[in-house]
Amino acid sequence: MDLFIKDRVEFILKDRDGESALIKKRVYLVGLIILVLVIILLARIFFLTVIQNTHYTTLSKTNRQKILPIAPIRGLIYSSDGVILAENKPTYSLEVIPEKIPDIDQLISKLREIIYIDEKDVERFKKLANKKRRFERVPLRINLNENEVALFSINRHLFSSVDVVEGFKRHYPLGREFVHSVGYVSRIDESDLKNISKLGLDSNYSATNHIGKLGVEESYESYLHGEVGFQKVEVNAEGRVIRVIERTDAKPGKNIYLTIDLSLQEVAIESLNNKKGAIVAMDPRNGEILTFVSSPSYDPNAFSSGIDHKLYKSLLSSKDKPLINRVIQGKYPPGSTIKPFLGLIALESGIKNIEEEVWCPGWFSLEGHEHRYRDWKKQGHGYTNLDKAIIQSCDVYFYKLANELGIDQIYKGLSRFSFGQISGLDINGERIGLLPSKEWKRRSKNEAWFPGETIILGIGQGYFLITPMQLVKATSAIATNGLVVKPRLVLGISSPGEKGLTLLSDNIESQVSLKNDFFWKQIIDSMKSVVHEVGGTAWRSGLNAKYNFAGKTGTAQIIGIAQEEEYKEEEIPEELQDHALFIAFAPVEEPEIAVAIVVENGGGGSKVAAPIARKMFDNYFMNRDLISNE
Repeated sequence: MDLFIKDRVEFILKDRDGESALIKKRVYLVGLIILVLVIILLARIFFLTVIQNTHYTTLSKTNRQKILPIAPIRGLIYSSDGVILAENKPTYSLEVIPEKIPDIDQLISKLREIIYIDEKDVERFKKLANKKRRFERVPLRINLNENEVALFSINRHLFSSVDVVEGFKRHYPLGREFVHSVGYVSRIDESDLKNISKLGLDSNYSATNHIGKLGVEESYESYLHGEVGFQKVEVNAEGRVIRVIERTDAKPGKNIYLTIDLSLQEVAIESLNNKKGAIVAMDPRNGEILTFVSSPSYDPNAFSSGIDHKLYKSLLSSKDKPLINRVIQGKYPPGSTIKPFLGLIALESGIKNIEEEVWCPGWFSLEGHEHRYRDWKKQGHGYTNLDKAIIQSCDVYFYKLANELGIDQIYKGLSRFSFGQISGLDINGERIGLLPSKEWKRRSKNEAWFPGETIILGIGQGYFLITPMQLVKATSAIATNGLVVKPRLVLGISSPGEKGLTLLSDNIESQVSLKNDFFWKQIIDSMKSVVHEVGGTAWRSGLNAKYNFAGKTGTAQIIGIAQEEEYKEEEIPEELQDHALFIAFAPVEEPEIAVAIVVENGGGGSKVAAPIARKMFDNYFMNRDLISNE
């Protein structure tokens, strides 16, 4: 028994010695690992603090400093006589710092006692607050009026965490009258961002939320926008701004002056009287657009403020199509306004002279065909030469003339007056219209051209389509004996705070040359007789005028009438009635203004469109003291 106990004690002692040795080994191993880790850590510290010192010092400073962009003030837009058309109007918003508000619902409830806040405002605020840092300001109400600002100011001591912040929004004082020429600004969308990036302008738009969408606002965006400014600020670890270190102010955009005459614009709008249509007036000497009216119109301020979805949908679905810019996008048959141009082509080609007569019985048929192309005057015009055909707008004369000229010669001649081409106006969105040809029909319809299609083209019907802008450009070419100018809406540009205006140069494109310049006078004299000679289709519009002007009426049919039927306006729905057209220029001796007028479903050009031109001419010359005010 004693021996067993003795052996047991020796065994325990030996085991403890082994365990002690094992523990020592493990301690040495752990110590070695710790030593290696310390060496690695010291090496890393050495690398970061000594070798990479410059790099991380720069990053540290960048983390403490931040560059914030400053949005430039957008340039203004004026009419030619200095009336402001687009301005930057102060706007006020109620902004809140969420971290300073223990109970947002309670705050809103108190604010509602003095300022109206609807549920949409609250919903928008909470969405924005979730996206921003809690120390950043979030708008609760935007577009406060002056009364609301005053009410809040009186009670400002009750709301330490709320401020009224001033900003700017684009405002159009004469919005509806100029929206189709001036355009509007709206929020930058994905398409805009792509264009900005493509042009390498990302930094210049880093603080901008709106951009020009239509008209001059869009086409002259590079002038109007200005140059972004910057401020270098110091921020803490949370990104909170501590102080401003350096500031470079933004450069405001340049101001734009349009060629539009405000008084003339108002006369045109009043004369059109909310009817669908377009009126454009141009100085034929230099292409300056004096009047630019598309009706019906709409308020661009709704877009600059953020248009309501319901309102936008109603504009899109309206049967009157107010969003279409009819001056450059409306495509119409030119009707009889094309006749002076065909007359010039005939004189130039030698097919006709001004006195050569044809018989007009009130209808025309192609040889070997029974179909009759009717004249607007049922009993006909009798013996008619080119002069009379223009004055009285004889359709039969021009049926025959078109047949003799042929489609190829008509196409070539009308192309010289820029039909079938964009006018080159200095805003985007212009449509090309359509000057048909054999090649066009073969390409687009895979069909041959028929003689009957040439016949109706002679009175401006069929496939032939023009825009009012194309029509006024061509009319101006007649007024100036062939001078073709590119139309423009912008007169000049000025920098804020600087005197003087940088004028844009005239855009002379080409000269339509004729074999005999006397042909111009012959056609112009005929157009003058249209308004100043009894029997002319617009002679009533020329009564007692104290200046001479030349014009041509047009009536564009938009539905076909069977051979044995008569056109009875009172039995046809308004939307299917003829379009009324009129082209004119004045004074005949030295033209300063040319107009093209289209009144949709207005009926005859002599009754509806020509009187508008007379009112415009009277206004234009009275404002320049060329006729008395009696």
